[in-house]
Amino acid sequence: MSAPQVSLELFTAAMHQKTEEFLQQVMASVNAAPDGNWIAASEEQVRNLSADFRREVFQQALQMRADAAEAAFPPSTRPGDRQTSGQ
Repeated sequence: MSAPQVSLELFTAAMHQKTEEFLQQVMASVNAAPDGNWIAASEEQVRNLSADFRREVFQQALQMRADAAEAAFPPSTRPGDRQTSGQ
């Protein structure tokens, strides 16, 4: 049995606020760059913002998949919830 998958709609909803923040930060960085120097003055900051966002997106996707897999187990059969015979 494979772990349940997370719907795109749930993932998109979970990432909506982070996506908005990322886009706002990118635009703010480019807008803050002086005329004639837009690329040089904003490229590194946007690259760093993109790396952080990429990591957050991947972490969220993995967490949601792990949560869905955990939720698929009935409470008495979740890994780690089993009692040993001495308990």
